[in-house]
Amino acid sequence: MVDLKSQYEKIKTTVDASIQEVLDTTTYINGPKVHEFQKNLEEYLDVKHVIPCANGTDALQIAMMGLGLQPGDEVITADFTFAATVEVIALLQLTPVLVDVDVVNMNISIDAIKKAITPKTKAIVPVHLFGRAANMEAIMRIAKEHNLYVIEDNAQAIGANCKFSDGTKKKAGTIGHVSSTSFFPSKNLGCYGDGGAIFTNDDALAHTIRGIVNHGMYIRYHHDVVGVNSRLDSIQAAVLNAKLPLLDSYNAARQNAARKYSATFEGHKNVIAPYICDICDCHVFHQYTLRIIDADRDALMEHLLAKGIPCAIYYPIPLHSQKAYVDSRYKEEDFPVTNQLVKEVISLPMHTELDDEQIKFITDSVLEFLNR
Repeated sequence: MVDLKSQYEKIKTTVDASIQEVLDTTTYINGPKVHEFQKNLEEYLDVKHVIPCANGTDALQIAMMGLGLQPGDEVITADFTFAATVEVIALLQLTPVLVDVDVVNMNISIDAIKKAITPKTKAIVPVHLFGRAANMEAIMRIAKEHNLYVIEDNAQAIGANCKFSDGTKKKAGTIGHVSSTSFFPSKNLGCYGDGGAIFTNDDALAHTIRGIVNHGMYIRYHHDVVGVNSRLDSIQAAVLNAKLPLLDSYNAARQNAARKYSATFEGHKNVIAPYICDICDCHVFHQYTLRIIDADRDALMEHLLAKGIPCAIYYPIPLHSQKAYVDSRYKEEDFPVTNQLVKEVISLPMHTELDDEQIKFITDSVLEFLNR
């Protein structure tokens, strides 16, 4: 699904030198490379504060901790996404409110958000799923109207742009009150282990979060807030520093591969390909996900795997149906789109190293199955 070896070989000299610098200085935790990466990412995103941490799940949890949400507060998020989003809500004893997604972009449904708001609602967590920016303009409008926090789950869409009705653009992850991201190796900007970060333009919130990630300390052994141990180590920061200048080119390569995929599938009666906007870069294709209509999706997956083509189903079970998150509040009729998508979606290989020969082999294999 992701060719990290070929990507590494192209940047080996830079990455190795950056890692060697950490080894030579032995500054493994909170060293200069971490602060350098923080500053560089702030500049790239045009955001005031980046707080690196140990992984993307921690980033989301710490963002919620920083906002001071209390047990029982309701947090609205999408039913069709990875479990980490709802996991941290439950861990903090908040009340997850899962809602359906939009059938076209697979991101959280604006209408579903509006219907889910109650007097107990305190926050909305939009997930920029598969690399496509959610409708942040509408979400921020709803949040302002109801005095809610917006916590962007930007684990899959770093570098994507959100376009607003006045023509302005902002990077995904810089629009809500606070945002989280992941640097898991397969992400568009990935390190060589675990890593994550929190973004915000709120000075006071940034200060609180900086304490939380480091055991609640601002001065050593002075614990001012309840914190956790969640720090990005210097070796991972070194890798990310080497890769950050290439992020836009990485995203462009993914978009180019997506266009070639979609051109092949255009008009096919059994395939709905991802919508690609030619006037903005709101989708950076962390995943390239098809919907298979009136055909056997699972048999297609077996066909591709038999040919040595990696593929995956993101995600096979809705969160409202997961054993850990089953709740009598949820009714199947509230999730028609999610329940449909889990039967239809299949993700094809998507990474920066895809070439025309590989794309042709993959698309030919999909069409071979569908046309037989």
